[in-house]
Amino acid sequence: MQNKFPLKLFVLCIFTLLQVITFAQDSSHIRVSLLTCTPGEELYSTFGHSAIRITDSSSVTDIVFNYGTFDFDDPNFYTKFVKGKLLYYVSTENFEDFKYLYQATNRGMTEQVLNLSAAEKIEIENALYNNIKEENKFYKYDFFLDNCTTRLRDIIVKYKSSHPVFNAVMPAGTRFRQAIHEYLDKNNKHWSKLGIDILLGAPTDAVMTTAQSQFLPDNLMKSLDNTNAGNQLVVSSEKLYDIDQTSNITPIFTPITVFSLLLIFILLLSVSTNKRVLMFMHGFDGLLFFLSGALGFILIFMMTGTDHAMCKSNYNLLWALPTNALFAFFLNSYKTWVKLGFLLTAIFLILVLITWFFLPQQMNNGLIPIVLLLIYRSIVKR
Repeated sequence: MQNKFPLKLFVLCIFTLLQVITFAQDSSHIRVSLLTCTPGEELYSTFGHSAIRITDSSSVTDIVFNYGTFDFDDPNFYTKFVKGKLLYYVSTENFEDFKYLYQATNRGMTEQVLNLSAAEKIEIENALYNNIKEENKFYKYDFFLDNCTTRLRDIIVKYKSSHPVFNAVMPAGTRFRQAIHEYLDKNNKHWSKLGIDILLGAPTDAVMTTAQSQFLPDNLMKSLDNTNAGNQLVVSSEKLYDIDQTSNITPIFTPITVFSLLLIFILLLSVSTNKRVLMFMHGFDGLLFFLSGALGFILIFMMTGTDHAMCKSNYNLLWALPTNALFAFFLNSYKTWVKLGFLLTAIFLILVLITWFFLPQQMNNGLIPIVLLLIYRSIVKR
């Protein structure tokens, strides 16, 4: 009987000591978690979204820090957007309001609670509140290299005392363009994919590093789950609510379908000698050459007059020749230089088509019928 009391006292002391140690290890009363939102229907939401949640039980606050905010009412919004000079900023929102918006639009949300010490949590919270100050909150957004997801990754890495080692979450050799194609194809955004492939140049076909792949919210989420076992970053992961999993119907009128039908239609009309058909063909040729040439000038502007790094070295200029815009005004000219220009255009475009799949830039196959149209109509006009 005399030995039982000391044993109970010993167990009680050990239990109390463990509680003290646990409290000492994390006396911040803060929980830091990464929120990853699933893609939405609109193009801007196709790739998902990330935000960071700070729950502070001592101050009874539950705040979401969002680096994906911009001012649509900026008087120079469109000019800055096109030139790549639009400033994004970090904003704050109550978690329940943030959650409601995504749940109401049928976009899922996964929360990963991060494994951080009390000191690391306090540092992250202080850094975030410092970032929302007016003089600190703005930054020049870059979709691939500096966006609302990479900003959060950088904060976590910076204030985690033992820097995490991220394992690759995409196959070796994956390129930026291939990564975004996965989302565009999955969401049946074939026309958006065409526009993106036209505007983005060869830098988009560079192979991504593990860190660079984290510009996509899903990739950062997976990377946090796949840190080295000795330095696991995620304490728990949870889907905060269910969403309706509706299947998308694959559209019939994709770019390659529409442009192929257009090519066939023009070939059939070309054999006609009807005056109205000939007038239509003249107007079509003018539009075809002018628009392709105008696109060439737009691509040159995006390459040289903007800060969009991924728009540089764009090989779409090989078929969207700026000279086409000039030839659009000389369709019926019999001048030697015009005839020679159409002939050289046809020969050059044939060479482009032969090397289509070997260029340093992945070209959108939906454009092949357009290139064939330019070749055919150039031969007719030569």
